[in-house]
Amino acid sequence: MLEHLRLQLQSHRPWRLRTHGREAGVLVALTDCADPEVILTLRSPYLSTHSGEVSFPGGKRDPGDCDVLATAIREAEEEIALRPGQVDIIGSLGQVVSKHRLQVTPWVGVIAPELRLTANPAEIAEIYRVPLSFLLDPTNRRQDRFEFAGKTRFVPAWDWQGEVIWGLTAYILGELLNVGFDAAIPMRPRPEHLENSHE
Repeated sequence: MLEHLRLQLQSHRPWRLRTHGREAGVLVALTDCADPEVILTLRSPYLSTHSGEVSFPGGKRDPGDCDVLATAIREAEEEIALRPGQVDIIGSLGQVVSKHRLQVTPWVGVIAPELRLTANPAEIAEIYRVPLSFLLDPTNRRQDRFEFAGKTRFVPAWDWQGEVIWGLTAYILGELLNVGFDAAIPMRPRPEHLENSHE
């Protein structure tokens, strides 16, 4: 299953924003097993931004990061104790702009299913392993519409263990499932994709 994803990502041409701004990187980690799981986190309710949200490990690029891939890997180690040598990066997805105007690049990686991940309590309240089979089942998914900065956005959403996977995280998941597994999830273009073109 993940071999198909790897092949699809090799030929995928992800969105790259023409404008340049503050950068962030997130890691879309998948366990290498028969029914791969996506690693998601529930952010601490005490954080100043994105508190209590379901998200991928990741964050803002630091001056010491050589690129946004390094950012995603560093943040994953800080947040869930995933060491750099434990993840095999197989590609990236399209850049998106967060509600705090960060230009986010998602990186897709594969990890061993038996890895023991540990939440950093200063940042992460919970670590979730969400099976791809759950995300790919259309009966588990809905389509949410919301307004932000005067523009309408449409994203898929999933309910998971009393939390909601939505927003930027859900949009990235939707692209992953469509590109890697031909899920045919309806995805409306995000405003930044209408305003920008590929580099």
